[in-house]
Amino acid sequence: MKGRTLSRHFRESFKSLGRNGWMTFASISAVAVTLLLVGSFIVMMMNLNKMADNIENDVEIKVVADPGASSEAVKELQNKVKEIDGVASVNYATREDELDKIIKSYGKELSLYKQSNPLGDALYVKAENPHDTAAIAKKIDTYEYTADVVYGAGKVEKLFDVVEISRNVGLILILALLFTAMFLISNTIRLTIIARGREIEIMKLVGATNNFVRIPFILEGVWLGIFGSILPMAAIAIAYQQIYAYWQPKLVNEMFQLLDPIPFIIQVDGLLLFMGVFIGVWGSLMSVRKFLKV
Repeated sequence: MKGRTLSRHFRESFKSLGRNGWMTFASISAVAVTLLLVGSFIVMMMNLNKMADNIENDVEIKVVADPGASSEAVKELQNKVKEIDGVASVNYATREDELDKIIKSYGKELSLYKQSNPLGDALYVKAENPHDTAAIAKKIDTYEYTADVVYGAGKVEKLFDVVEISRNVGLILILALLFTAMFLISNTIRLTIIARGREIEIMKLVGATNNFVRIPFILEGVWLGIFGSILPMAAIAIAYQQIYAYWQPKLVNEMFQLLDPIPFIIQVDGLLLFMGVFIGVWGSLMSVRKFLKV
């Protein structure tokens, strides 16, 4: 395509936006509102997914060694646990460490037990895949010198099920919002093009090629997507930074942490811009197609 023709298409696409002011405003508003809803939901679901990941990754197995086992026996047990497929880490805690944790949690009056510590050494085991926790725990429970294996049997499986269901529901809702956005925006753009159907038919009758007619509308879709994305991009960036600054200091538990604004905001805004342009172009292509069959 010649530079002069392309320049003409750019000029015409901008002029068309001005000539059809109300329809342009309606299209940009439709893009802005739907992308704001989609973007807000994406921000919420991404943070919930991060918290779900943190909860899953925090699941660990506590292996209590037999109080009568020697340090060599506990070391042997630790080495055997490390060799299990799917084990990510094994941290060793002495019986003194375990007693100190209990004293710290329940009060100094329990420090009397320091003279005769009834606890055994412990191993804290994490799986590479949190969903393998139960299987690894059952295997460890068969080893010698193991007094108890604790990982929240029953509760952990239910936790994983709830997390998985919430992720799937979130994904379905995001996809539903995206399809709704594409439907609403494409219909709004279609109304804009239908109002100019006569203009397109005249261009075709005087010999304009399909591409010559199509390209200005594609460019209009690009501008509508870009202009419609600006408001939701700015709103989400400002709102999320304020939410992060207010809530992050209050979330002392590491499992419930928000995603850092940078690069998260850049990624979300980039996605919104892409969706706006894609939906604008797609809506223009689908809408102008029927008028090219003259």
